[in-house]
Amino acid sequence: MKAILSVIGKDKLGIIASVSKELSDLKINIEDISQTIMQDYFTMIMLVDTGKCTLPFDDVSKRLSELGKKSNLDIRLRHEDIFNAMHKL
Repeated sequence: MKAILSVIGKDKLGIIASVSKELSDLKINIEDISQTIMQDYFTMIMLVDTGKCTLPFDDVSKRLSELGKKSNLDIRLRHEDIFNAMHKL
């Protein structure tokens, strides 16, 4: 299943590395990525494939959110279906 991962927070060293490592540990593949710095804020959006991950989606979402809290980042994982449904209205 595809999902959208967003990461927002004050820019600092190692954000991409820590998020990528967590995704790798969860067996989640990054299919596309866009990141930029807006003034002092780091913003990143990833399209990921969770098909090989063995944890339930809600558990993965909580785990990534916890990583964000530890790093002072807002990390959110959402089903791709949510975005597709928004564009069909």
